[in-house]
Amino acid sequence: MNDVVRTTGLRKSFKSKKGNIEAVRGVDLHVGQGEIFGFLGPNGAGKTTTLRMLATLLPIDSGEAIVAGFDVTRQPYEVRRRVGYVSQAGGGDRLSTGKEDLLLQGQLYGMSAADANSRADELIIALDLAEFAGRRVDSYSGGQRRRLDIGLGIMHRPDVLFLDEPTTGLDPQNRANLWEQIRHLSDMGTSIFLTTHYLEEADVLSHRLAIMDHGLIVAEGTSRELKQEISADSVVVSFRNNGAVSAEAAEMLRRESYVSEISAEADHLRLYVDDGVAALPKLLRLLDGNDIALKTITLSEPTLDDVFLRHTGRSLRDAGPAEENGDVE
Repeated sequence: MNDVVRTTGLRKSFKSKKGNIEAVRGVDLHVGQGEIFGFLGPNGAGKTTTLRMLATLLPIDSGEAIVAGFDVTRQPYEVRRRVGYVSQAGGGDRLSTGKEDLLLQGQLYGMSAADANSRADELIIALDLAEFAGRRVDSYSGGQRRRLDIGLGIMHRPDVLFLDEPTTGLDPQNRANLWEQIRHLSDMGTSIFLTTHYLEEADVLSHRLAIMDHGLIVAEGTSRELKQEISADSVVVSFRNNGAVSAEAAEMLRRESYVSEISAEADHLRLYVDDGVAALPKLLRLLDGNDIALKTITLSEPTLDDVFLRHTGRSLRDAGPAEENGDVE
């Protein structure tokens, strides 16, 4: 598979009142033809900053980035002709109709009026926009607007489509519909680079993914490969009387041979055990025998959140925004 996106040592810093902030700290990655590459991490990890550099919207401080065969720093015009970009905020003129926005986008990329009209009609059908393409965009629902944003991003048939948090704010049905559209684009040969902080989205959509935290890639591979790093089941336990009880339980559970790893997170304990089904009754008997009252206990196979926890020491679900420049995500 040929690389359509490739970076080496990519870096970006911002100045703030507290000094120089390294938003991206040496990122190496590659994306193949027709691949859906997921960039997973909490808000503030540096995902959007990386994407903006690749799309020529932010200058690169150091390192190299090749997109669609062209150097992002030395040949930005050639890169822009070959990429589509859909930001978190979306695009287009909300006082125009959806089709008018598509036509304008095509003409901005040098398409003739006839070609732009033909391509707009094609996308209206492909993205199921026909019912509302003639209405002003400011009357669209969130899901309708997001589908139009995708249409604007691919109007000129780009080699690479950059999607920044494409399903944020969408309800489950619209999110699932948009996933299908993204898969279809991939099947047609478009390489898709998408940032997300949704675990399920990265897991379900991505052929490969990278997990980013504090400007660094901490893990990369297929979802299956990353989960296989965690060769254990996960048991999450919370207690009715937290605090001292949780600390007491943690100390006691560390001594059990079937517990390979344990960590305290917020109001619960997370244990890794070789065989969750066999370990669960042992845990219940041990805690009950020591008069430790449970609030909840759950058993699950390894997840991407477990991978994030293993590499960063904290849960992605609980990770708050990193302290970065206001424009950095």
